[in-house]
Amino acid sequence: MAVKATKKSPLKGNDRSHALNTHKRARKLNYQVHRLEDGTKVRIPARDKRTLRKEEKAAA
Repeated sequence: MAVKATKKSPLKGNDRSHALNTHKRARKLNYQVHRLEDGTKVRIPARDKRTLRKEEKAAA
């Protein structure tokens, strides 16, 4: 089972229709499973996964 490894939370706000009706909505994060070098699985947002990949590429 993968563990969440971030403190990020969904972006919350209002949805507005053309009739200006409003209701709350949450833009949820795109969680992906990522395997670390030691073999553990973590669930991180796709944006963070992309950043990790860039850092690994720059380090190599």
